[in-house]
Amino acid sequence: MNRRQFLNTSTAASLASLALPAHAQTPPPTNPPNFVIILLDDSGWADYKPFGHPPYPTPNIEALARQGCRFNNFYVPQAICSASRSALLSGCYPSRTKVFGAHGPGGRGLEPSYATLAEVLKPKGYRSAVFGKWHIGDQPDTRPQARGFDESCGLMYSNDMWEFHPEAPQNYRQPLHFWENGKVKVERMTPDLQPMLTTWYTEHAVDFISRNKDNPFLLYVPHSMPHVPLFRSEKFKGKSGAGVYGDVMMEIDWSIGEILGALKKNGLDDNTFVLLTSDNGPWTSYGNHAGQTPFRDAKGTSFDGGTRSACVMRYPGHIKPNSASTRALCTIDILPTLAHLAQTPLPKNPVDGLNVWDLITDQPGAVNPHDFYAFTTNQTFEAVISADGHWKLHLPHTYRDLVEIGNNGAPGKFRQASIDLSLFDLEKDPFETINVAEKYPEVATRLKMYAEQHRKQFFE
Repeated sequence: MNRRQFLNTSTAASLASLALPAHAQTPPPTNPPNFVIILLDDSGWADYKPFGHPPYPTPNIEALARQGCRFNNFYVPQAICSASRSALLSGCYPSRTKVFGAHGPGGRGLEPSYATLAEVLKPKGYRSAVFGKWHIGDQPDTRPQARGFDESCGLMYSNDMWEFHPEAPQNYRQPLHFWENGKVKVERMTPDLQPMLTTWYTEHAVDFISRNKDNPFLLYVPHSMPHVPLFRSEKFKGKSGAGVYGDVMMEIDWSIGEILGALKKNGLDDNTFVLLTSDNGPWTSYGNHAGQTPFRDAKGTSFDGGTRSACVMRYPGHIKPNSASTRALCTIDILPTLAHLAQTPLPKNPVDGLNVWDLITDQPGAVNPHDFYAFTTNQTFEAVISADGHWKLHLPHTYRDLVEIGNNGAPGKFRQASIDLSLFDLEKDPFETINVAEKYPEVATRLKMYAEQHRKQFFE
């Protein structure tokens, strides 16, 4: 999807008035639901319909969107693997947990002092499983089995952190392991085995649903794809007619269809909340092995190309079907919102996210309970966005700017660029091109105040 298509097809974001009256919070459902979270890796905002118009079909994602709501302004607080995943599972900013960037083999990850969503749900009798890429801790007390998940399988970190890395294989001397339920099941993942990852995750997910249909559960499926190196199984090779990336996305769409089909087969559709999104935007330096976004820049930056992810949520009877939302939301809000639905208290540790269920269900008069969301890249605090999604302020910072696109699995080249203090009106300029700080000094002052608040809390 190009920028013109985006402007022609997207609904203008609604203005949230600061003068709206106080809003009574919607009570949780009587019967706490199951939760299914499907997280893609480095998928672009426009990688599938109805967000973009890719040259390959994604019928299961389209069906999910028809049955639920597409969220056009859904954000992650940092557009890098570990930081993003930690925020989703803990409800905390990377600034709080100090999980920045992407940890390598043996990395510490999220400290056990910060509860995961699985740990929050466990007192309510939820069974929890994670099948996919973990990447928030590769030590005995930070792997899934120690963090509230009853079942698990997958990789402890990114699938490119292995002996076949295209640029720095010397950094990954130990084999890439495939784990299952706390033990290494495959000692050395090879190019012959990586094509099975999506299938393995899917088979485990479908089996878990079938075995847990009579008790509440959390199913978290963080796919390794479409992060490079790209792999797809034999059944999807060449199927898209749009190259390897199209094949990979079609296989992910198949996986989503299998998971949704298992919910339906077991009579769980009506009492299951489903969320689909990506940990961050595309790694565009990989060219034809990367996804697409209409927004500025990509993964590894605090521009919307990195931090804005396509998102679909479905919960029959609660989320309006075939709907679209332009409300700004962030992954830090998922844990407190699902805790609200499960009628379980928040953890004892501080949580930065807030319950946004009334925004998700588009209740009349509902406004975002936050004043702002904050964005970091690695350990640098770079930007804030107003909670209504209208205004975004970049603090002065450097960022990587793509100058040469890679191809066929080889990465491109970046240069270091910089941005001065800049205010963007995302309703009129969603691509962050025109600095309007001088035109709207009062807005710039308000967002600088929010930024200073965040800086004093976490960076002093």
